[in-house]
Order: sequence, then C-alpha cells, then structure tokens
Amino acid sequence: MTERNRLDLRGLLPPNVMTTEQQIDRFMADLRRLETQAKDGPSDPNALAKWRILNRLHDRNETMYYKVLIANITEYAPIVYTPTVGLVCQNYRGLYRRPRGMYFSSADRGEMMSMVYNWPAEQVDMIVVTDGSRILGLGDLGIQGIGIAIGKLDLYVAAAGINPQRVLPVMIDVGTNNEKLLKDSQYLGVQEHRLEGEEYLAVIDEFMEAVYTRWPHVIVQFEDFQTKWAFKLLQRYRHNYRMFNDDVQGTAGVAIAGLLGAVRAQGRPMVDFPKQKIVVAGAGSAGVGVLNAARKTMARMLGNNEAAFESARSQFWVVDAKGLVTEEREDIDPEVRPFAWKANEISRQGLKEGASLVEVVRQVKPDVLLGLSAVGGLFSKEVLEALKGSTSTRPAIFAMSNPTKNAECTPEEAYSIVGDHIIYASGSPFKNVDLGNGRIGHVNQGNNMYLFPGIGLGTLLSGSEIVSDGMLQAAAERLAGYMTEEEVLNGVIYPSTSRIRDITKEVAAAVVKEAIQEDLAEGYRGMDVRELQKLNEEEILEYVENNMWYPEYPTLVYK
Repeated sequence: MTERNRLDLRGLLPPNVMTTEQQIDRFMADLRRLETQAKDGPSDPNALAKWRILNRLHDRNETMYYKVLIANITEYAPIVYTPTVGLVCQNYRGLYRRPRGMYFSSADRGEMMSMVYNWPAEQVDMIVVTDGSRILGLGDLGIQGIGIAIGKLDLYVAAAGINPQRVLPVMIDVGTNNEKLLKDSQYLGVQEHRLEGEEYLAVIDEFMEAVYTRWPHVIVQFEDFQTKWAFKLLQRYRHNYRMFNDDVQGTAGVAIAGLLGAVRAQGRPMVDFPKQKIVVAGAGSAGVGVLNAARKTMARMLGNNEAAFESARSQFWVVDAKGLVTEEREDIDPEVRPFAWKANEISRQGLKEGASLVEVVRQVKPDVLLGLSAVGGLFSKEVLEALKGSTSTRPAIFAMSNPTKNAECTPEEAYSIVGDHIIYASGSPFKNVDLGNGRIGHVNQGNNMYLFPGIGLGTLLSGSEIVSDGMLQAAAERLAGYMTEEEVLNGVIYPSTSRIRDITKEVAAAVVKEAIQEDLAEGYRGMDVRELQKLNEEEILEYVENNMWYPEYPTLVYK
C-alpha cells in the first residue's frame, strides 16, 4: 500500500495485493484453460497455443514470465526452445507482434556501427545471432529464424541467470534461397537470393566489428548457420572475439558428455572411451563438430600427443547421404577429410566407398550409432537389426537430429528391435518406454541447453577473451560426471531438465576454473583476476551462484 500511495496508484488497481505465488497460480489456471481455446483450428497444435500465451505474458510482465519458465522448465523449455520453436519459426510472419531483438540486413552495409547504438541497453552480456539459413533441420527460413535466437536467450535467462535486460537476439538478413518465402507477399525479410562469398563475409565482419565496438565484453553465440559458413566463421572469429558456435561446439559437447556417460553405463571408467567404435550418420556442421571433439577427447585420454590424435581417427566411420566416406570420394568436404578411410584399410573390413549405413553397422559392430543427419527414420528396421550384432554389452543409439520429426529413430523402435539393454538418447523430447514388468526404457534428451548456458555464463564470469577448446572440454566432462553411478548404470546418462539451474552452475564453474588454469581469465566486474585465482572449487561455485539473476520484483518504494 505504501508503494501504491507513493506512486499514485491507489484506486487504479483492485484492492487485494496479490503475492507472486497467487499471480503464478492465476496465470497457470488461465493457461490451462486457454491451451485448448487458443488454437487456429484443428491444424494448430497445443504447443503453438502455449507459445502464444507465454509470449503474451513475456510482452506484459517479463519478471513473471521468467518466474513461470524457471518454475516449470521441464514443461516449457520444449515450448520456448526445440521442438516448438521450429514451428514458431515456420509460422513467424503470422505470429510476429512486436520486434524483439535487432535486424541487420544486406541493405544496412556501412550503417551498422551507428545502428548498434539504437539498442536501448547500455550493457549487453549475451548475443545470439543467426542468418536463418539452416534452422534446426527445417532448412532456410530467412528472417523468420529470429525465433531461434529469442528462444535460446530465454534459456540463457532461465538456466544461466543472465539478466534479461542484457541479452540481445540478432537476425542478419542477407536474403533467402527459399523460393516460397521469396514469393510470399507477407514475408518480413529481404526478398532476394542470399549473398555469397566475399559479399556475405563483409556483412558478418561489419556486424561483429560494430557490436564489439559498442560492447567490448559481449559474448556472441552463432546459431543455425548453414554448414559451409558455420566452420568458416568459427575459425575466422574465435581467436579474436568472445564467440562460439552452438551447433558445432555445443552439440559436440553434449554428445561427448553422452558418449562418456554411455561408457560409464557399461560399467567401465570414462578413460575407456578411446576403445569405443563409433558410426556417425551425418557429416554436416553438427556431425563434424562431434567428430572433432570426440577425437580430441580420445587423444587427451591417450596422452594428448600427435600419435594419440592420429590413432583416435580409426575409431570413427562417417556415413553421409552418399554412403561411407573414404579417400576415394570426389569433392570431399575438407572438414570431413581427416575421417575418410584409406581404400586398402576399409577393404580389409569388407567395406568400400559409398557403403550403406546397414552394411557399415553390420561389418563394424559399433559400440555407438550416432545420428546427426536431420533425416527422420534413417535408423530403419534393417539398421537397428544390424546393431544387434554390436560387440558392446550396452550399445548406444544417439538419434540427435531436431526437431522431433527428424529424429533418426524413436525410442520405441530402438528398444523393441535392438533390445532392453541399450542406451538411447535423442535431441528432442520423447517419453520413456514401458518395457513391461515395471521396467523402464530411459530416454535421454541430449539437449544443448545442458551446456550452452553454462559455457556463456562461465565465459562471462571468467572474463576470458576467447572460448577455448579446453573450456568447452571442461564443460562436457563436468556434465558427464554430473550423474551418479546408480543413475548411469540404470541407463540415465543426462540429468533431468528440472535441475537445469544447478547443472548450469556446475558447468559454468568448470568453465571458469579451466579459464583460470589456462591463464585466460581476466576477471568480471568487482572480481579481479588475482582474486579469481585465489578461489577454491567451492568458492567458484558460490561466485557463480551469486552472479545469477533471479526474477524478483524490485522494491520501488522503501517505507
């Protein structure tokens, strides 16, 4: 009442002062009722109705929005992020109500340095940027891809406690090659074919220079850039800017954590990882990112020298749309070349260039079948039947492609065909499988949200000027070690998303610790680098927790 009197609000609000809990209860009751009524007809799924209602709350009351999201993260993460965010991007022109974030287009060349000052926030800690060229597994969605940047930053706030006033979703619109969007009169973006080559690079260069001129300490996460640019841009900027690419490095880290968890689930120590035989289906940015990270992890465990790095290469078989990749392949992608088998080596295994996935699985008898192909149903009955011949006591199936319809196989298919003893992980959420007799076939969602919030928060709080391979590795290993022995032996290799704040705190602390050890840390705000170096593990965790934002209404008037 004191606040109402001092702010001249008396009489403008109902007399009962509602607690935060009452407000959440009122909203949730409303949401449950509206879920069934906010559809655009029978083709509009419930998830999109939920997204609309949550989005309206975000527009009205940001504090309440994040309170609801944090309290119900398991239910609403799939709404604000994958898989629903894919549907949102596809329908964005009809869902767009107000700008949220910034748009830089090819028409803005030469103007970006002044444009960044149009953003009202004095300080920005985190930017998620996309060019909309490869949204999830849905292809080129042009400017509509901004939905993915908005969704990712919602998770930075909910999971990592980045202050929502200090995040910025960005769309770089260099055109689209989606013919449907080029002809759509309601499309919100540039209706020209995408810029290529040096013209494209000039736009991204100008954007990076502009944001780092205004906000020198900002972290930029690249999201859903098509494969040919994802690696090139990562190599171009990673040594000079605080940036990382979640599709390449985040996906790889989550996959590594899962692969290490799968080793533990076999009752073996994590250091046995270099003995695992891994068949990888898909050679896009995510697939190659996982291959490189897994190879480095194996090499680290084998002595971290050139010989170890070379020997780790022979644990992988890469199968793309044209079949098994060998050195006989013409126009081989330079990123995939290190994993191409020599013709004489592969023939000894009874395989050849272009061999099908079924043939490869049958001959190799892998410990792990890892899918990052964006091809739904790729792990067919024949492929899964072939995996029954695996030499592993607990073969692992990672159907990691998003959204749900792009998963290489469903958990039901995996458990029913290969058997109850498998480890199953997916990129999108699925329900656990009832195996009968009270037994459960666990579905592990290998979601990037386990890692990217912690990588971002840890980099921010360490003050490191770059995101190093060691920091990414430390994040993955911390996630792999988060599960108890009992959980992994039961086939649970990823934690519940309900623990996301605690997971993020642990991952961020591991990133800070690694940055200190690599002498990259430069401190953050009141914590200078010398004080940071004195902290023990417990104190680093406390430091991270103390710097996480919580959605609380600020006191406006003190009695």
